[in-house]
Amino acid sequence: MSLPALSLLETRVLGVLIEKQHTVPDTYPLTLNALVAGCNQKTSRDPVLEATEAEVQAALDHLRGFTLVVESSGGRVMRYSHNIERVLAIPSQAVALIAVIMLRGPQTTGELRQHSERLHRFADISSVEGFLDELAHRPAGALVVELPRAAGARETRWAHLLSGPPVVASVEEATSVERVSLGEIATLRTHITELREELAQVKDTVNRLVRELGITPE
Repeated sequence: MSLPALSLLETRVLGVLIEKQHTVPDTYPLTLNALVAGCNQKTSRDPVLEATEAEVQAALDHLRGFTLVVESSGGRVMRYSHNIERVLAIPSQAVALIAVIMLRGPQTTGELRQHSERLHRFADISSVEGFLDELAHRPAGALVVELPRAAGARETRWAHLLSGPPVVASVEEATSVERVSLGEIATLRTHITELREELAQVKDTVNRLVRELGITPE
């Protein structure tokens, strides 16, 4: 089954469900209220959202259409769980990495290993790299991509592809912007120097006129 490009909120919903499955197993599957709170959480989220209950419900309904989310009855309210591992046919280690990216945005392998520790504890960086490589070369279609190295950065970052190709500026574009900024600063400095010289000339002229007119400064 071919999945459509998911919205930011839809990937956030999936990420929250995966995260809470491991961090608060006693309350999983989640109620709608718990899911809204998880989506709008201020920590461990990038970007921070302010989704409404109706918006989260709409995201759930769309995800259910692709069986990425499963609805179940629990007491007096409906509860929701993810089904991403089965739908995408990927191991739990890979699910943990994708969840962290969905929650926190593009990250380096070191950041992914650190931030996914509560979901899955990777032995070392090479283990993370191995699963990322599998996700990037998945026969059914890549799920992650290694982004171009940003100007001044020592490591590359990885992004998920569940929302389509990420839009990022290339290294060349970033360098070009930096050069333009430096050029503008140099121009401003030149203008400031010229203004100071003009101001000094005006002061000299005023002082000379004052002396010639015999005006006594107050």
